[in-house]
Amino acid sequence: MTISSPEIKQRMAHFEQVCRTSGIKLTHQRIEIFREIAQKGDHPSAEMVYRGVRKRMPTVSLDTVYRTLWLLKDLDLVTMLESAHEKARFDARLSPHHHFVCMSCGLTQDLNCKEFDNLKPPKSAKALGQALITHVEVRGICFKCAEKEKTASDKTGR
Repeated sequence: MTISSPEIKQRMAHFEQVCRTSGIKLTHQRIEIFREIAQKGDHPSAEMVYRGVRKRMPTVSLDTVYRTLWLLKDLDLVTMLESAHEKARFDARLSPHHHFVCMSCGLTQDLNCKEFDNLKPPKSAKALGQALITHVEVRGICFKCAEKEKTASDKTGR
């Protein structure tokens, strides 16, 4: 998923405004780490952010990336998607949306769906606490992995 230039600029402006309001220094590392997430539609893991930023800033450390990601999360500038068996992934899109996750390669993409947006938390959730957000995660196999599986089965005759 390609993020439009105006959307990236809006995300960066919001990032700068929140940091200034919160008294957080706008260091070059923080700007580049947030930019890496803001321009990606694939919800990168910390390691993916590190590899991307490192191309522009060879001296950045993985520790700096992790500390910055947690700061961004604490400032509500990114959301964190996590599953029990996968690495946490980060998303700079703060507007309500859902996700498609490939169970083979881990590809994670935004999924826009009016029907999901209109879902209300089930009444049974009230017994557990106050529901604030409803998020739908659709899990399946992406087209690329499905094609790989098809090609592999064609080769083995299965």
